[in-house]
Amino acid sequence: MENWDIIIIGAGAAGMLSAISASREKLDILVLERNEKAGKKILITGKGRCNITNMKSWNEFSLHIHPSPRLLKPAFFTFTNQDTRDFFESLGLNTVVERGTRLFPVSGKSSDVVESLTKCLTQNGTTIKFNSRVTEIKTQGQNITSISWNKKGIKKSAGCKALIIATGGLSYPSTGSDGDGYNFAKALGHTISPLFPSLTALMPRNYDIRLKGLLLKNIGISLLLSGVDVQNDTGEVEFTDAGIEGSLGYRVSRKAVRAIINGEKVSVVFDLKPALTVDQILNRAEREQKAGNCRNIAQLLGLLLPSRLVIPFAEHSKLKPDGRIDNRESLALLASALKKWTFEIKDFRSYDRAVITAGGINTGEVSAKNMKSRLFDNLFFAGEILDLDGDTGGYNLQIAFSTGYLAGREAAHLINTSNSAEVK
Repeated sequence: MENWDIIIIGAGAAGMLSAISASREKLDILVLERNEKAGKKILITGKGRCNITNMKSWNEFSLHIHPSPRLLKPAFFTFTNQDTRDFFESLGLNTVVERGTRLFPVSGKSSDVVESLTKCLTQNGTTIKFNSRVTEIKTQGQNITSISWNKKGIKKSAGCKALIIATGGLSYPSTGSDGDGYNFAKALGHTISPLFPSLTALMPRNYDIRLKGLLLKNIGISLLLSGVDVQNDTGEVEFTDAGIEGSLGYRVSRKAVRAIINGEKVSVVFDLKPALTVDQILNRAEREQKAGNCRNIAQLLGLLLPSRLVIPFAEHSKLKPDGRIDNRESLALLASALKKWTFEIKDFRSYDRAVITAGGINTGEVSAKNMKSRLFDNLFFAGEILDLDGDTGGYNLQIAFSTGYLAGREAAHLINTSNSAEVK
């Protein structure tokens, strides 16, 4: 049976950074990837453009990490978002900051990110075996001793001095994410916090398919759970065949999905004119009416909303498109509807469309300072498999890069320390 210093399960963002970090110590490293190529999920991030990270300072960055940033903090400061940018630039991948603090490759191609990582791995001497699905992890006492995997129907095994599990979660199963890592962790005695899809589409009750394809920018959103306002934000929302998506939909989806699972009533309220008060909307409506620019509700809404939204919005808000606007009462109803366009959410899209898996390996069973299991002396975790997830905007890839880098570095340190002790 062959032997390796470190075996890493998974060649996604976390797995590849683990290998790159550990390889700096000139160790023998094997990466086992069940797919035919590395980084399949990276390829679809950012709609194929790959939002590499978010350049916010830790104080701002940490506000976008769930359920708590505590586990991430040491890893983040070991390999920061600026380190991420510098790393990719050192590999020859030029980057650019867009939309405030989001980092993308200048090329706009996620494939360039994957290519940079895989090229770095091979140059560092890391061995990657594709189409290799891990089937068993063997232990002795508090140590991982060997790994078995299946490749094209042939069972293979190898010993290791340290193991890093970076298998990802359940989101986008088409990329190979089927929860294997959780099963491995449970078999080893680890606790898995409840799993649920996050950054996913929310489906309103009686969804009007005419909204499909609409992208609304610079609007406000409020999330109501059992009638209580629990989250507010501004940005853009996209109506798709799966319901409410876009940055706003994704931001509230984590709390919304969890509430739906728990049987709570969930609603989202859109403020289509967040820069205007009800009185300001009324005053504008009266000015437009006096100027002869509109004679009914539909014509007035046409001055305030995208044309495709006018009729669906009016009907949803119980406003008659041909209704008169010559009295302040009807105008007040219209203004109020623009500020509180409400949808009751009945369901959500599952892992087939969810960007990230919330929940995972219990954070109390993983050491924040080195990503090492508290149950085994040579077992480490990195990435989405942890009970650690972020909002949309580059946060989740940074979680993968930071935890992967720290896990790889610490696994290498463990082996070097052990080797030194043996020499003595």
